[in-house]
Amino acid sequence: MSSNVARNSYKLFVGNLPWTISGKELRTYFSRFGHVANAEVVFDKQMGLSKYYGFVIFSQRDAYNSASNQNTHFLEGRVLNVQRANENT
Repeated sequence: MSSNVARNSYKLFVGNLPWTISGKELRTYFSRFGHVANAEVVFDKQMGLSKYYGFVIFSQRDAYNSASNQNTHFLEGRVLNVQRANENT
């Protein structure tokens, strides 16, 4: 039973982000689980404000699994909504 992943990257959706968080802080927080290939916070292009969610992409399955299996994530006093973001599955 092996999954056919086009790229060796594993993507998480991260919601309920504090408005003060940038991609840099997101990367720093999730790097405790392993190598973060990319971390980005989604911003409203017109207003320039955070939409309070983003995405983290891990290059290693183990790091992805560790982060997605952790029950609770806290960042700046907020509980994050972390879910696997399955693309093309």
